[in-house]
Parts: sequence; C-alpha cells; structure tokens
Amino acid sequence: MILYSVTGFFCCAFLCMLIIRYQHLHVQFTGDSSSGPQKFHKYATPRVGGLPIFVTLIMIWTIQVTQNPQMASEFNLLLSSLPVFVVGLMEDIIKNVGVKLRLLAAFISGTLAYFLYDVKITGLDIPWIDSMFNYVWICIPVSAFAIAGVANSYNIIDGFNGLASMVAVICLLAIASVAFRVEDMLIVKLCVLMIAPLLGFFIWNYPRGLIFLGDAGAYLIGFWTAILSIMIVTRHPNVSPWFALMVNAYPITETLFTIWRRSIHQGKNPGLPDAAHFHSLIYRRVIRWTTPNNEKAHIRASRNSATSPYLWVLSSLGVFPAIIFWDTTEYLMISALLYVFFYVWCYWQIVTFKTPKILKK
Repeated sequence: MILYSVTGFFCCAFLCMLIIRYQHLHVQFTGDSSSGPQKFHKYATPRVGGLPIFVTLIMIWTIQVTQNPQMASEFNLLLSSLPVFVVGLMEDIIKNVGVKLRLLAAFISGTLAYFLYDVKITGLDIPWIDSMFNYVWICIPVSAFAIAGVANSYNIIDGFNGLASMVAVICLLAIASVAFRVEDMLIVKLCVLMIAPLLGFFIWNYPRGLIFLGDAGAYLIGFWTAILSIMIVTRHPNVSPWFALMVNAYPITETLFTIWRRSIHQGKNPGLPDAAHFHSLIYRRVIRWTTPNNEKAHIRASRNSATSPYLWVLSSLGVFPAIIFWDTTEYLMISALLYVFFYVWCYWQIVTFKTPKILKK
C-alpha cells in the first residue's frame, strides 16, 4: 500500500507539473477566467486538475490488478465515475455545460455505482424510514440522488486554493480510520487510492494556485468520497449511517444552506453562482492583513491561501465526532444538530459584521 501511495503521489504531481509547465499551449482552452462572482485569482489558470487525478487512479488500479487480480472488480467504481467526470471535464474546457446536465451526470454515475458495485443506502437508523429502503424503486433513486448531492457539494466548496482537495483528504482519512477499526482493508485501500493523487495535486494547488481542480476534479473527489461513505455503512451494520453524513458535514451543510439562501431567502435560482458562500465571507470579511480592494497579485494569492485553513477546521469539526461516535447514531444525530447550529451562527455573525473573536486575525 505504501508503494501505491508513493507512486500515486509522484505520478499525479508530475502530471500536474506538465500541465502547468506547458499551459501556454492549452490555457486558452483549459484556463479558468479571473472574472466572476466566485473568482478570486488574478490570472487565467489551468482548471483541469481532475485529469491527472483520474489518470493516476487508472494507473494505480492497473498496478494493483497486476499484483492482486481480485482487485479487478474495483474498476467498476472508476467506470461508474465516468459520466460525472467526463461532463465535468467538458465544462472545464468548453465552459458552457449547464448545472442541470452536470447534476444529471452525477445522478447517472450514482445509478451506475448501484448496478455495477451495489453501492446503496440501506437506511438512516430510523425504523419507519429504513423500511422504505427495502423497495428498489425507492433505494435506487435515493442512493443516486445522495451520491450526486455530495459530488455537487464538493464542487460548491471548491472556491479557494487547497480547499476542496484537503477537505476530501480529511474526510477520506476519517473513513479509512473507521475502516481500519472494522478491519475492512478494501475500503482503506480505496481511500488511499484517492488520497495519494490528491496530495500530489495539492502541492501545486496550495498555496500558489498554479492549477485548479475544475469541475471534473471536484465532482470526481466528491463522488469517490460519497461512494466510500456509503460503502462502509453498507458493509458494516455496526457503523452508523449518520457517520456518512457527519464525515461530509461541511460540504453537505454548505450545499443545503446555499439552496435555502438562494431559493427561499433571496428568491433566486439556486444554480446561479454568487459570492455569499461561507468561504467567500471568510475571504472578504475575516482575512484582515490587507485592504479588501488591494489588487496586487501576491496579496490576492496570500489572502486566497489564508482562507482555506479556516474551512479545513470547520470541516474537521464535523469529522471528529464522526470518528469518535462512528457506531452510535444518537450521538451523531446530536453532533449533526450542533454542527448545523454552529455553521449558521458563524455565518450570521460574519454576514452581519459581528465576526467571532476566535476567527479574527
């Protein structure tokens, strides 16, 4: 496993380096514009970081199969991720793929995961709800919808250097730790399979932002995290279904709150981008070592990279209870309520210019 980790890290790091080194040949196609409500970088930057991650996943999987033919069936996970990855890559290059099509692709990927690898939600430890999952016509769409939702949530939080990639690493480490406790080495390997290339990408993405995940990368890591979150619960009945929710508490909460804020509170289309995400508020109102209107590239880059650690901590606040109470639904439910309350309280304090002292520099 160490060999696969090292190989995956250096392979992805090398592929990212090639993309960055020769960006003058492709940036007109792969570059991310610096204009828009969610753009906080100064120059066009390659947004195809998902491509080297996906290529590395295929390479590591191929090496593993040559050593252990029993791992051949795990290719179905990569195969099921193809729709959401390909559509995300289309958006990264042609930049006019609608959010509905991307969500549909994520839903198709979730459905494929059900049929190709039997990835499904079997319940929430709530008896009257759990009984509904015995019906295939309920289990399949709910499972696919949940997977698509988590995949999309990672695209929503992908706003600053190192943010989404490190949140995914934190979540995958949590899943791997519980998988190790229940002696499920397959899930541990699948976590490592993604963590290694993510870290190879991370060293180029943080802190300078030389390459971005793009939609393909964000959807891919969100899909992979969602799949493993569900798998560990399905394969081990002693793992609470609420573990899968809490380990992804930050991206899920951000997504649901964004939908409520845009569609109900503001009466707008929830699919339209804006600059009122939690991470955007941290950037604009909490990071204080420079004036908000300073347009110098190195200042903007410093503020960008300084934003992500706040959200890594916020993500960890959901992950820690998940690791501690992974087999106790009641405690995880309470933790979920406390997390949502803390998130909304912090958001409200910042948006009303009452930033908590613990967040101030």
